[in-house]
Amino acid sequence: MVTFWWCVLGLLTCGYFALAGYDYGVGMLLPGLESDERRRRQTLGALGPFFLANEVWLVAAVGVLFGAFPHLEGRVFAGAYVLVVTLLLGLVTFTASMQLRSRRPDARRGAWTAGIVGGALVTALSWGLFLGNLVVGLPLNADGTPSGDVLALFNPYAALWGLGFVALFCLQGAAFLAVRAPAELTGRAVRLARAFATPVLAFLVIAAVWGFFALDDVSVLGLGAAALAFLAFGVARWALAARRYRVALVGSMVLSACPALFAGTLRFPAVLVSPGYTLTVGQAATAPGTFAVLAWFAPPALVVLLVVQWLTWRTHRRPVDQRSLLHF
Repeated sequence: MVTFWWCVLGLLTCGYFALAGYDYGVGMLLPGLESDERRRRQTLGALGPFFLANEVWLVAAVGVLFGAFPHLEGRVFAGAYVLVVTLLLGLVTFTASMQLRSRRPDARRGAWTAGIVGGALVTALSWGLFLGNLVVGLPLNADGTPSGDVLALFNPYAALWGLGFVALFCLQGAAFLAVRAPAELTGRAVRLARAFATPVLAFLVIAAVWGFFALDDVSVLGLGAAALAFLAFGVARWALAARRYRVALVGSMVLSACPALFAGTLRFPAVLVSPGYTLTVGQAATAPGTFAVLAWFAPPALVVLLVVQWLTWRTHRRPVDQRSLLHF
């Protein structure tokens, strides 16, 4: 039962990165795509039908984390408190700026555009630093309490992950725009995707080589997640060259989900490892009675989430054009 709920948490978390990654990627790419206001609105409008639905996956993942693994939630949020705060600030800034930017047709939109770009950048950096620290080990004492060394959260390996996530989300955002943006922007989006493929590959190679020497007790599942990341990158890069942009988007979505999959399976059944402290999935889990309550609500909610996401993509699978409704 505990392993099942860990898989549910992994599915929701990976789904969030696979879907919301292109939100933040488009946000970071916005200044380099088009200075014309009409084109900029169309670029943001490409995200319109998906934007809020993508973030629901994060809400669902946090709900499962709180309900099913409260001991892990307490340790992780306490150990990475600074990164959690910056992540929330980035998410709130990005979400609010997206929704308020075009609320008034006669308003100046420069500040909201800066909020979109800055919020997306902070969110990407924070997620990379957060997952990088989960992989290398949070600064915790032997009893699982925070060590108080805030600067330890910005260690070189975690910083590599932060920069890697920026490149990864930009690649995913560019691949998304190659599918959904107006036809006039497809060429530019493809060029951006190809440009960001190089730093993404550098991130994957450096993180893998560095992790080979720095990480201990890596499980077979963790090695499989790492291999999947390279495979997904290869598919995305091939599809861009072959002008199979939908395939490239799927490859980049799988690639964006792989870091979270790697962090969750790296040392399974240990799910949180620091110098002198280890928390297994069984120790992190809630009481059996709580799992029984969750079983009544989580599966139907997950089915609804999957169906709504599929219907949204099916309905809005075509590129934005002059007749498209611009949500933002």
